[in-house]
Amino acid sequence: MHFKAGAAVALIVLSLASFCICDISLTVNSHDVGLKLNESETFLILTGSNFTSVNDTLHIIIQHTDIVSINLTSIELNWLGPNESVPIDIKALGLGRTDIYSNTSNTLTNVDEVYFRVTVHREPWLDIFSTTIGWIYFLAWSVSFYPQVYINWKRRSVIGLNFDFLALNIVGFILYSIFNLGLYYIPEIKKEYSERYPRGLNPVQVNDIFFAVHAVILTSVTIGQCVLYERAEQRVSTTARIILGFFGVFIAISIVLSGCDVIHWIDFLYYCSYVKLTITLIKYIPQAFMNYRRQSTSGWSIGNILLDFTGGTLSMLQMILNAYNYDDWASIFGDPTKFGLGLFSVAFDIFFMIQHYVLYKHSKYEEN
Repeated sequence: MHFKAGAAVALIVLSLASFCICDISLTVNSHDVGLKLNESETFLILTGSNFTSVNDTLHIIIQHTDIVSINLTSIELNWLGPNESVPIDIKALGLGRTDIYSNTSNTLTNVDEVYFRVTVHREPWLDIFSTTIGWIYFLAWSVSFYPQVYINWKRRSVIGLNFDFLALNIVGFILYSIFNLGLYYIPEIKKEYSERYPRGLNPVQVNDIFFAVHAVILTSVTIGQCVLYERAEQRVSTTARIILGFFGVFIAISIVLSGCDVIHWIDFLYYCSYVKLTITLIKYIPQAFMNYRRQSTSGWSIGNILLDFTGGTLSMLQMILNAYNYDDWASIFGDPTKFGLGLFSVAFDIFFMIQHYVLYKHSKYEEN
């Protein structure tokens, strides 16, 4: 009987506590703040319709005081009532990104929603331009997989398409997908990145994720064509298998070390990105050598190369624009895979264009 009475009292207390927390919760009119350098804008801290005054003080804290300043650092909550707003002026002092958050000494005051994510840029139009470039290169890189798929389907043959290139490509894009998904979606890894680069923006954007996952799917389709269509004696070479085996062991060891807390999980993601970068550096070599040996680019889509060249160039341009606009050059070093992917791709694309349009432009090679 005493147990039931105690349980009932506890339930009532918890219900009242929940009601109190709800009644004195605070929020803001916008969490995301974008400012131009030396610009100032007013935002609001809001009370709800059921807000109840409480003898407490709201403390407002800036993560990086050299990036922004505010006109209020504390608010006495006992002066506030329902449906009130407190203006707070945020002024941009320097380029970069910072958080403005809050706390109180009274645990009944819910301030989880009282925060601002502030980015300060040189020019707002550069943000729009950068976003536009990002989607253009995403489309160019994504569409670049289709010309090869179409050529394979039209010829009902994959002769001239190097299997080592495909094997390296699928592994590389799987690892790149893991890197992008982890750094964008996993809270613990995002926190580790923020601690390592406290003033940096997350270098992974939504279009990066779409591109990487789409690349895995289309490369898998191309590999399926290699099973279905004429391929002569082509196969994955022993050299490529050894290289992929070495990468597999390296990734497996990295997973074990991360699981045992020897290294951070963000380091594991970086190792995945480094393997992807290495693969990007070497994956074109087998195809380039095959073209040289055959003295032909027959079976290898130049449309793929032209679109890949466009995507790689725009990818690097976007990163440079963002770094300049936010004075955040660490974002390039924070995501060396993305910048290196564009750089190496462009270099090899130029080489392939020379092969196709200059060295072997008159070749009519056909496999016997």
